[in-house]
This record gives sequence, C-alpha cells and structure tokens, in this order.
Amino acid sequence: MTKSQRAVIAVLSLVAVSLVAALGIYAYQTLSPMARTPLGPALPLIPTQTVPPLWTLTPADLSSASTPMLAPTILPTATQPAPLCGGPPLMNVLVIGADVRGDNYLYGLGDAIRLVRVDFVTPKVSVLEFPRDLWVEIPHISEHLNGQDHEKLNQAYLYGQPGFKYWDDPSGGPGLTALTLNLNFGANVDHYIAVNMRTFEHVIDAMGGIEVNIPDKETARMSDLAVGVHKLNGAQALKLARNRTSGIFKRADNQNLVLCGVRKKLTNPAIIAKVPAMIQTFQDNIRTDFTPEQLGQLACLASQMPKENIVFSSFPEELFTSTRVYDPVFDKRVSIVDADFNILSDYVARFQAGLWPLPSAKLTDSPAEADADENSVFTCE
Repeated sequence: MTKSQRAVIAVLSLVAVSLVAALGIYAYQTLSPMARTPLGPALPLIPTQTVPPLWTLTPADLSSASTPMLAPTILPTATQPAPLCGGPPLMNVLVIGADVRGDNYLYGLGDAIRLVRVDFVTPKVSVLEFPRDLWVEIPHISEHLNGQDHEKLNQAYLYGQPGFKYWDDPSGGPGLTALTLNLNFGANVDHYIAVNMRTFEHVIDAMGGIEVNIPDKETARMSDLAVGVHKLNGAQALKLARNRTSGIFKRADNQNLVLCGVRKKLTNPAIIAKVPAMIQTFQDNIRTDFTPEQLGQLACLASQMPKENIVFSSFPEELFTSTRVYDPVFDKRVSIVDADFNILSDYVARFQAGLWPLPSAKLTDSPAEADADENSVFTCE
C-alpha cells in the first residue's frame, strides 16, 4: 500500500465515543421524559441487502474442506438467547469522524468511516474500517455535478452536509454515507454517530485523559512514544491517533491504542463524576439519531463486555491497489484505492452476520489467507 491509500485520518475514538456518551446519558435518562426521542434526524429507509457469499461452508464441511477459499462463510445454526440490557439482538452503527476542527457541521469530509456491529446477545462489538479513498458511486449527486456520480467515499459525507446539501434529507452527510455504503457494499446501517476533531479532544479531556500502553520498541517507533504507559490529554490523543509516521496500517494501530485507552477508562467508576461535563459536550457537539434510551442500552452492554470482545478489523491489505482516475470535479487525475467490490461486499456480508473476522486460521487451507485475516484484527490487551 502507498501513501495514496490513506484509509483514514483518526480524528476520534469511534465506538468508544458512543460508549462514553452512553455512560453520561444512561445516568441522565432517568431524569428525562424524552428518553425515547432521537437526538437527531433518523436515517432514511435503506433497503436491506443480502449479498450472496462467494464461498459457503456448512458446519459439517469444516472438517473436510480442502479447496482453497478466500472468504469462507459458515451458516449459523443454534437458537440465540435473549439480548442483554433490553437492546435488540444486533445493531449496525455508522461512525464518522469529520476533518473539521471547528464546532459546526456545515462541511467536512468523512475521513474516518467505520461500521460497528453491536451484538447484544454475545455480547460483542466489532468495528470495520472503510478506506476513505475508495472510488464509489454516490447517489443523488449527479444532477449537481453535471452527471458525475462517482467520487471518493469520504466525499459522500461532505455532499450530504448542509453546506452542499446535494441530498435533501435531514440526516445529511451521515445519511448519504449510509446510502453509499449500502449501494456499493451492501452495508446495512441502523444508526449513526458523527463527530469532529474538536469533539474528540473534548471527549478525552472530559474523561480526565486516557492512558495508553506502548508495549515494545516497534510500537514505540510507530507511535513516537517511549515504551511504557503514557497519560494523554485530548490534544495528545488526537496527535497519536493521526500519526502516520510508519504508514497507514500502523496509523490504524495507533488509533486502536487510543481506543483501548478509552475502553479502559470506561471501566473506572470514577468516570461517573465527570458525567455532567460529558453530557454538555455531547449535547452540543455530536450528531446522532440514537435516543437516550438506546445509548443507555449501549452503556449497560459496555459494563458487561469482556475486553477481548471488542475487535477492530480491516479488510486484508492485499485486496487494495493504488491507482489514479480522472475526476471531472477537480479537472485532474486523483489518487484512489481500487479493489474488487464483489469481494469487499462478501467481507461486509460476513462481518454483519458475525462470521468474520475468523475466530482462528483453521477454517482456511491457505496459510497466506489465514495470515491476512489474522493480521486484519486488533484487540485490546
């Protein structure tokens, strides 16, 4: 992968942001008569897509499979127990970090785009990163761009925001991004959270900072921090999350260090004392269609979730190539990330079904493919 394949600028702590917000609102909601009122415009009705898997395995086939497969799919079988915390069995959340340093939401590119699968039965949270530079079809923009209907994925958020408003829907950039992910990859989105850089800093500061552990010299080299435990404020955490000294994939690891630091802080009962400050921050600076009741369900789930059940994943690196295309909007050739969307859609389908990332490498006959799946997953220590 080259510089042109800059998957994300880590401007926020993604899932952790929603969990921090949930803690505050969960404590607050008992005093509010509006617990079931969405905090922002709802997403439009997005048709549920079922992407046929490229390869399918039944449980009986696992012991005898001998044909190399890129993306094996296992058919679910057993009856599920009741969901925890009064939540739904599953919830798919689109989390977007905008590259805007101010407090407004008029413009901004969606430079951090992740799909979060929340499983209230297991419980488990899985996070899938989408490279921002994928060249995708964006609905509802062609009439504003002289017939041009393709742009980079991060521009779907920009074109839906009030500053452009190429799509006349109250959900704005998050809604148009959700439609774009659905159209190109079959992603099904139930809710959204969008934050900007300043909000990220506010969240970390409202928590009293976070601790990150730099376990070894290699991690130290990629993070520009010495080996050991460091306490970071909001600005320092943002600097670490945006560090790409060792490349885009190591930068993703830096993001995950921050996420793990936030997750650890959330397990500290002392965070409750900071609830009032966080409530004020979140009410003014986060865009979401969650209700306080739903955020309370997330907070409840977070308190019962083992740290190993929070998994951050990326598409295997070798699926992508760097290239350039002519962009009529900018009247020049621009750098993009290219991939086979059928394969990416298969990964998305399995991710949303809870069948990928694989629990181990033993389900594939190809060592290279097993390593690809294993190296696409990051869990907190």
